[in-house]
Amino acid sequence: MYVGITGAGAYLPEREITTEELQGGVAGAGGVHLPRGLFARLTGIERRRVAGPEEYASTLALHAARAALTRADLDPLDIDLLLFASASRDMVEPATAHIVQAELGSRAHALDVTNACNSFVNGIDVARSMILAGRARRALVVTGETPTRAMRSRIGSLQQARRSFAGFTFGDAGAAVVVEPVERGGILDIDTETHSQHWTVGGIPGGGSRHPRGDEHTYFVGDGHRLRGVFEKVGASILDRVRARTGLEHTDYAKILVHQVTLPYLDRFAEVTGVPRDRLEVTVTGLGNVASATLGVQLARVAPGLRPGDRVLLMGLGGGVSIMTMVWECS
Repeated sequence: MYVGITGAGAYLPEREITTEELQGGVAGAGGVHLPRGLFARLTGIERRRVAGPEEYASTLALHAARAALTRADLDPLDIDLLLFASASRDMVEPATAHIVQAELGSRAHALDVTNACNSFVNGIDVARSMILAGRARRALVVTGETPTRAMRSRIGSLQQARRSFAGFTFGDAGAAVVVEPVERGGILDIDTETHSQHWTVGGIPGGGSRHPRGDEHTYFVGDGHRLRGVFEKVGASILDRVRARTGLEHTDYAKILVHQVTLPYLDRFAEVTGVPRDRLEVTVTGLGNVASATLGVQLARVAPGLRPGDRVLLMGLGGGVSIMTMVWECS
């Protein structure tokens, strides 16, 4: 059996703020002076979308889900597995998948999959596995990312700014794909590599049993330099394994979709791995780091231009730390 992606959709909130506006807001609220344009120069991010007060992770996922179903010419009742695969969620309990399903009008087996910024690609892998195992016939994998809700709204010192800086790269977005059996092609290869000893490199500490409450634990904190260091040590090796198994070179892909944190980070990725820039779909400059929705948004953008037989390489990087690759051939 071949299993592939037959529909992809994305959704971006209407509200857009520039990085200059973001810097002015958080610095001004805390009375800290920062050089004009600092955030933009360090990240290469010009603007990002931000969910409105009445928009939640499920809201963004729902809009993207409807777009993906339309692309696949399907009705919500045609799916029998719904995975909400995201680093964000509406609440701790119940699973946000149920909230999406209630609004969508489907009756599928619904559950959440979460693994930081690799959640969405992990969700596609889980959906494929369940279809191959005969546990599902057709799956809808959705993500709704609202990481801007974990951005510190004010910075009171330069030390606090450095610790919270990774959070100022965020933007909000939703994405979705339909996964089902196809006649040929589909998902050809999957690889993962996990280095859990680096789980402290970044995250949102609050909301679990360690820190159930407390404002200081609701903001994203992280060390971008450590994360990049881990990726540079192991990122190229996983691509070497993919090349050895599939026989595909970088130039054999129509597109290479990569998780994007900042523009300098993406430039460094291209330098270390040798991936041609013309194969990348650059989203970080206009959307920021949209967490696990990154690859889904990119896929929804490039899918209409693909022809049967075109191959796409997806590469995710998530806190934890985990790296994941997926090779998909358009059917």
